[in-house]
Amino acid sequence: MALEVESREEIVDERGNEVSELVINVGPSHPSTHGVCRVITHLDGEIVTKAEPVIGYLHRGIEKMAENRTYLQIVPLTDRLDYVGSMYSNWAYCRAVERLAGIRVPERAEYLRVIVCEMQRIASHMMSLGSAAGDTGAATMFIYAFDERERIVELFEELCGARLTYNYVRPGGVSYDTPEDWFDTLLEFTRKHRTALHEMDRLFFGNVIARGRMKGIGVLSAADAVGWGASGPVARGSGVNWDLRKHDSYSVYPRFDFDVPTGSNGDAYDRARCRLFECFESCRIIEQAVAQIGEGPFKAEGAPRLLKPRPGEAYDHIESARGSLGVYIVSDGSERPYRVKFRSPAFCNLALLPLLAQGHTLSDLVVILGSLDPVFGEVDR
Repeated sequence: MALEVESREEIVDERGNEVSELVINVGPSHPSTHGVCRVITHLDGEIVTKAEPVIGYLHRGIEKMAENRTYLQIVPLTDRLDYVGSMYSNWAYCRAVERLAGIRVPERAEYLRVIVCEMQRIASHMMSLGSAAGDTGAATMFIYAFDERERIVELFEELCGARLTYNYVRPGGVSYDTPEDWFDTLLEFTRKHRTALHEMDRLFFGNVIARGRMKGIGVLSAADAVGWGASGPVARGSGVNWDLRKHDSYSVYPRFDFDVPTGSNGDAYDRARCRLFECFESCRIIEQAVAQIGEGPFKAEGAPRLLKPRPGEAYDHIESARGSLGVYIVSDGSERPYRVKFRSPAFCNLALLPLLAQGHTLSDLVVILGSLDPVFGEVDR
């Protein structure tokens, strides 16, 4: 973790006594701060009195760049937003384009989108759990989690040839159908993954050190979660039972039976454990989708490569690994959008850091930041 002393200021407490306050920079240092995040941290001894996240170190102007590209050319840009959940960014953008252009997606493509995005949820949560465990010094959990993520990445590589930026979901469907025996390999993974999840639950979440580092740390009330616009595991860890797949259902999700894991304490421990339990539910959804998927086209027939949607606007959102990911598009009738805007759950969740970090120690600040699971490609855009 990169620490740099910014200044030492003399402040006065409520009793009129002079108190020496130390101001330091935490980051930006990737991956120590889970991306290029800088936190200006005010300390009274080891206690955080104020934490100010500073973003913008990964800003690439993707929303502005989209105004100068055709609708299909924008898809690879979305891969670079949430770069550990690229399938979600692809899908959210494509749903908004399809709503704007009136494109009907074939049923097989809808099932394939659900399957790859639930796989992506598992891969993203493994990245989050592994790095968050590393923040507490649990190197073994880090290796276990990344090994599980690697199995997903290998399946993605077989499907579309890429391991990180997939460009797989396209307006009207997906770019490729599944290779031969791919579903068999996928089902073998879900079966083994359950066993690995149980092992990680005992190894890390049952460990007294992990419990001591995470329980009661960064407590977020349900009211604050709703008031600050938090979503995903950050909100569900506080007991907010809200998941777009269930409560504003889309695609073929109404056909699946799955639960929405929630926590009760709203601390770093509950947020992380919600992600673990969500992987169990993703396995259930994948297995049901594979059992239900039928033959048919994997992309809309007759959809032009050069889209020119009618003038108007459209908004759509999906449940990504970090929460409610929304896309707003304005069309002026040309082959390029007039405006594209992404509603980033990572950005909204990161805003909670000053609230959650106050009164905790500097070492707790690192754990709290990791429990929010920020991805700064999506925060900065």
